[in-house]
Amino acid sequence: MRALRSQPLAFFGLVCLAVLVILALFAPWIAPYDPAAIHLHVRLASPSAAHWFGTDELGRDVLSRVIYGARISMLVASSVVALALVSGTILGALAGFYGGWVDVGLNVVAMNTFMALPSILVAIALVAFLGPGMGNLILALSVTGWVGYARLVRAQVLAVREREFIEAARAMGASDLRIVVRHILPNIMQPVLVQAAIGMAGVILAEATLSFLGLGVPPPAPSWGVMLNDARAHLFDAPHMVIFPGIAIMIAVLAFNFIGDGLRDQLDPRTRVAVGSTAAL
Repeated sequence: MRALRSQPLAFFGLVCLAVLVILALFAPWIAPYDPAAIHLHVRLASPSAAHWFGTDELGRDVLSRVIYGARISMLVASSVVALALVSGTILGALAGFYGGWVDVGLNVVAMNTFMALPSILVAIALVAFLGPGMGNLILALSVTGWVGYARLVRAQVLAVREREFIEAARAMGASDLRIVVRHILPNIMQPVLVQAAIGMAGVILAEATLSFLGLGVPPPAPSWGVMLNDARAHLFDAPHMVIFPGIAIMIAVLAFNFIGDGLRDQLDPRTRVAVGSTAAL
């Protein structure tokens, strides 16, 4: 509770994340209407008691589509970050622990090659080649997202692998796998978790961008990016079609950024001491 009081933005992010998770898990019971149901007689209706967020050009309830859009965004973000985190951690640990030609091949060649290419353009090219769909979208964003985790893990492994407790584990006959899994990774995961929290926000923006361009989750799936794409032709006569999906994206991105900042402050001993001293004053 002391940590929460000292970091109100992180607490706000946790509350927003909890709301998004609840909406994603219980969307069929929370949404007032079927997000794909078409009612042309109420098309482009302004927000009212019947439709809190109004309706779109086909008469679909915007509130229901925003709620179901949280399910798509959370699923894509968690899947991409999980895949990128696992693959990046494995490759970064290999490069940092063994060094030599392994480090040259993974860091100098593979990582630098991927970093030289704009990630969003690579994702667009992959989705355009594979075709739109949630599975292809997750694969494309994972292929371009592992490099940041790999470089971070490599740097952390290089700083830890020569420490005294690692040398003691080697002297006791521990295998390389045991040293990495039991002794190195638990001591370097703090900055990786912070990176993962902030990475969730980036994935949500990337998914919305690709869906807006027609390369993400295909319609009529209620993705926030698809909703923004549908609203382009009605920006002035039905601005609610843009406002509410945009607010949902903004809240999701802010929530993960606030959580990442809070994790960084709590997991970094120097920052934690400074925050504690400030709170005490």
